[in-house]
Amino acid sequence: MTSTSQPYKLPERETDTVEFKTSFCKEVIETVVAFSNAHGGKIVLGCNDKKEMKGINVSDESIQKWTNEIKQNTQPAVFPSFDLHTIDGKTIIEIQVDEFPLKPVAFKNRYFCRKKNSNHLLSTDEIAEMRFNSLNYSFDAFEVEAKFEELDMAALKLFTKRLTESGRYISSGNLQEDFIKLGLINKGKLTRAAQLLFGMHHTAIHIGRFKTRDVIIDDMMIRTPLLLAVEEGMNFVKRNIMLSFDFTGELKRDERWQFPLQAVRELLLNAVVHKDYTNPTDVIIKIFDNSIEITNPGRLMRGLTIEDLHTDHYKAQHRNKLLTEVFYLTGDIEKYGTGFIRIRKWLQDYPEVKYNFTDCDGILQMELLINKDNVPDNVPNNAPNNVPNSRHAIIIDIIRNNAEISMLDLSKTLKVNHKTIKRDIQILKSKGLIERVGSNKGGYWKIKNE
Repeated sequence: MTSTSQPYKLPERETDTVEFKTSFCKEVIETVVAFSNAHGGKIVLGCNDKKEMKGINVSDESIQKWTNEIKQNTQPAVFPSFDLHTIDGKTIIEIQVDEFPLKPVAFKNRYFCRKKNSNHLLSTDEIAEMRFNSLNYSFDAFEVEAKFEELDMAALKLFTKRLTESGRYISSGNLQEDFIKLGLINKGKLTRAAQLLFGMHHTAIHIGRFKTRDVIIDDMMIRTPLLLAVEEGMNFVKRNIMLSFDFTGELKRDERWQFPLQAVRELLLNAVVHKDYTNPTDVIIKIFDNSIEITNPGRLMRGLTIEDLHTDHYKAQHRNKLLTEVFYLTGDIEKYGTGFIRIRKWLQDYPEVKYNFTDCDGILQMELLINKDNVPDNVPNNAPNNVPNSRHAIIIDIIRNNAEISMLDLSKTLKVNHKTIKRDIQILKSKGLIERVGSNKGGYWKIKNE
């Protein structure tokens, strides 16, 4: 115990690093554990939670007794420091607790962590995650029994292509050697990250288009390797949100998706990369007329809050370190906590769209929502030459790249029946957007105004 004659300033209030207690009790030890599992903190004895000075009777024997109680009831044992202060003739004890290097610390086999101004009892999943992070390890680094030869060739090719395009990693020319260098192969075995990214697994992205909360128009269960699943998910989104084309009569057009695609992709990647893969619940995407909801199991990492995500200075944390590394190397994400900063930047061009985050019982939900009252006047809306919906826009893009494609191949590509494609083509023709040149078998499609 140390004592000082220097003036002591009592903290203003209880926070994530400050706790007031009138006396030493078991709740003090709980708080010692909670601070040890967070960022440290101090407990002020002799003051209640209303900041009323009560003072405390203390002796050298008292301090030794409290030190022993904390030591004997914490695993691993914690040794905080005790400082004695006198304010207006009353004795105050400040217990200083440092962040413990190897977490989590327990009090009688119960684990606590500090959140805001209270102690939070950790769940089994939170305990495991804290242990992984403390060891600089993550669930996706565990070895699995899958073999390299069983990995999806299309996913591997896309990976190689993305690495080349991003320039963030120079491949050795041998993918297995690259996997070893990147930690995707450990001790001769594939890691769970490699299986999730490139192989067959039991996790999924369940995505649907809803008319109302209980009326589903279209849905898809995506169980492909994650590197491909993100692309499939984005293709589904583009098929089910509006895209406006403003044709000016020049060899150019202005296009505007209903939601900024960069922001949608960033939220989808966030859900995939930060999902808690110990939880069998799927990533779920719901597309409504005026909103997109993305939910995934995996509460915010320790120390992060919803409020932090609305700022420009939160610290990046990664639940799945290998998944994060791979999607960074392919150029899909950054690792510096800039994702939500960039989302806000992209939404500057969409004043009618706002975003929300909710962290509830281990499920993180992210939402993009349109406020119709804020739709800018210059956004095309049902103009004569605008493409009626997103599938029609995709048809035009397909035709642009393959003018000789048949309606049968269009129906296969878009996974809709032939009657639907035939109706879509008729609508596009009636809008003066496309025309057929030549016969059905030997002719080709022409996009007008291009």
